[in-house]
Amino acid sequence: MWEGRIEKPDEVYPPRLIADARGAILNHMVNSRAQPLDRTFGALADPTRRTLVATLAYGPSTVGALAGPLPISLVAVGKHLTVLERAGLVDRTRVGRTVVCTLRPEALREATAWLEQYRGFWSDRLDSLHNYLAGPSTEETP
Repeated sequence: MWEGRIEKPDEVYPPRLIADARGAILNHMVNSRAQPLDRTFGALADPTRRTLVATLAYGPSTVGALAGPLPISLVAVGKHLTVLERAGLVDRTRVGRTVVCTLRPEALREATAWLEQYRGFWSDRLDSLHNYLAGPSTEETP
């Protein structure tokens, strides 16, 4: 029974879950320091952030121009841009009172290189599936 205190964390929680001094449970698998590739894929997991990246692929843009067509607040766009910036996908520079965002394609190149490692594998698997499905029929016709 949980009584709000932990005397032996290893006996109460699985090894990856521990309690800090405040009693909050931390999962070190989830709260670990993310690698750059993890941050890139995490940032691109959200459709709004993918839309921002796609827009910035055409060239630099102000935060206001990026927010214009989106059905979210300017504050929410700023938070999405912060995630993209931390992932190394976007640079923000202040020009007077305006914030200009620029896409940094280096992080996308790293993600593309990682995905390319698996392109051959999946291509072979899909070819095998195609051949299996298009193979000779096992039914005999009279």
